[in-house]
Amino acid sequence: MQPQEKPQPNPGRRVLVIDDDIDTAQTLFFLLLDMGHDAAYATDGRSALDMARKLRPEFVLLDIGLPDLEGSEVAAQLRRIPGCEQTLIIAITGLGNEHRPRMLKAGCDAFYVKPIEPKMLEDLLGRG
Repeated sequence: MQPQEKPQPNPGRRVLVIDDDIDTAQTLFFLLLDMGHDAAYATDGRSALDMARKLRPEFVLLDIGLPDLEGSEVAAQLRRIPGCEQTLIIAITGLGNEHRPRMLKAGCDAFYVKPIEPKMLEDLLGRG
């Protein structure tokens, strides 16, 4: 009989949550920490871009309605940050699917309408 290897858990990912709703940002932040990821959050676009320059996240969960910069502008600027060119940017919004084409054109890799289910989040972050 061959010895069985234990499946190895996915290593934690560096994830940046960008959402102007502090409750949503913190909920996702703590959920990500509980899942074993290295997480951070920002509640506006400019702060998020500053954090991305330092953290070089592997994944970004990006709300599209931010107070200072539109989500599509944040996505486009993220793509120009050295070390973030390959970051998986996931647009999440409560605004609806009509924004999908604009966000994908701006550089987002995926688009989901809130709320995003924890299992779906785990599956998304398991990629990469």
